[in-house]
Amino acid sequence: MSTVAVYLVVAFGAGALAVLVRLPPLIGFLAAGFVLNGLGVDRLPVLDQLADVGVTLMLFGIGLKLDARSLLRKEIWGTAGIHMVLSTALGAGFLGLLMLVGLQLPGENLRALLLAGFALSFSSTVLVFKVLEERSETTSLYGRVAIGVLIIQDLAAVVFITVTSETPPSPWALGLVLLLPAAWLFRRVWDRIGHGELQALFGVLMALVPGYIAFSAVGLKGDLGALLVGMLLASHANAGELSRTLFTLKDLLLVAFFVSIGFHGMPTLEMVTMGVLLLALLPVQVMLFVLLLWGFGLRRRTSLRTGLALGNHSEFALIVGAIGVSAGMFDEDWLVMLSVAVALSFMVSALLNRRGSSLTSTLAQRLPEHPDDKLHPEDRPIDIGHADVLVLGMGRVGQATYRELAEEHGFSVVGIENATDRVDRLRAQGFDVQEADATDQEFWERVLATGHVQVAVLAMPFHGSNLVALRQLTESGFAGAVAAVAQYDDEVQELRGHGVRTVFNLYSGAGIALAAETVEALGHRPD
Repeated sequence: MSTVAVYLVVAFGAGALAVLVRLPPLIGFLAAGFVLNGLGVDRLPVLDQLADVGVTLMLFGIGLKLDARSLLRKEIWGTAGIHMVLSTALGAGFLGLLMLVGLQLPGENLRALLLAGFALSFSSTVLVFKVLEERSETTSLYGRVAIGVLIIQDLAAVVFITVTSETPPSPWALGLVLLLPAAWLFRRVWDRIGHGELQALFGVLMALVPGYIAFSAVGLKGDLGALLVGMLLASHANAGELSRTLFTLKDLLLVAFFVSIGFHGMPTLEMVTMGVLLLALLPVQVMLFVLLLWGFGLRRRTSLRTGLALGNHSEFALIVGAIGVSAGMFDEDWLVMLSVAVALSFMVSALLNRRGSSLTSTLAQRLPEHPDDKLHPEDRPIDIGHADVLVLGMGRVGQATYRELAEEHGFSVVGIENATDRVDRLRAQGFDVQEADATDQEFWERVLATGHVQVAVLAMPFHGSNLVALRQLTESGFAGAVAAVAQYDDEVQELRGHGVRTVFNLYSGAGIALAAETVEALGHRPD
């Protein structure tokens, strides 16, 4: 138990220190792994198991939100496939150049260089999804494209592991097709268990048993099984609620994943130098993503945000490295260098993708833009010239605000929402909703060009997203009134400190509204 205490103290301390200096906490967790390893603290046997469960729950949650049809879009499979081939070739070539100047490399033959380039061509599903979740942008266009590319990469990883495995998948793997009819039974059970802890336990059960364990038992990648089971259950009405319920548990377990990276070995100065050199591949890989996505018709800003989100090395590189070591193609020092490169890429990517970063806007100005009629249908400019009020975020709070302002007060209201499925559903119900990203600077430039919007209501579920939208409003010179919602008192004070006069605390506001409804129902006040 004392070793567990050391892990907790170091991980929490490093994460808290990162937050204090305005860095993402995952950078602290990465550093904690190397610190624990450097201090000689024993590696907990359960660390990898906890990390595996965290990744499994994360992929299950992705599946619950994923429309499988999106993987068939050319901007997703085309970008993932072309990028993988080009990035592998460029990575092998870069390593070959380093070999010529005498630096330590995985091997001196073309096969070893191509394998290393292939390992470094992948982006991290864990990191990218975590960053997108923290920014509440998993359902935005660029977030959906990034996740789709990651899933195509994960499928390629499964094929690679299957082909290189000494034991091929069991013939019983064909029996997994029974999950299709079984999903109907799972959904019926789900209908009857209600909410709360039983639903959370159901989610963990689905991710681990018919997902991870069933696939692993027949020689397939277990966390891919969790993703597929999540996709089979995604049509259930409570899928979004279950994903949110598992959010905290999954995030807690992913701490073990980030800490575990530091235990692949203690790097020497030469290994750290090599890890830093491998970061030189990232700008090229990012630009490849940007150019491919732009070529498929996405707006330059969308292409850049997607490319920057995917600009990191993947934990899959460590798996490939281990395979290379076992095959005698790499030495074990190369695995340590890969772990350093992965950890450093996580840190760089987390910094570049911080909420409110101006990097995307700066780079976007250097790229040409498509004519509107040549843009991807989901990425074209929107028309809100008739709106008096914009409601940013069309969840339950946003929908209630929309109805009150439109039906009771007669305003012309337009809702802004970045989740495609919600936009389609609300439009079918008669809402005037546009699909857009309220944290996108270009979106606000288009809004202000109309000169008609009088009120902006910040009703997005994440406080950070509301702050980014507020900053975009302020920097663009918006002169109308701003109202916002918040969940906690410190968030209320922060919004007011930024000049928002009307801030509605969801928790205390709900109590006030309930009291008002009760008095109205009674029809009188007490004597």
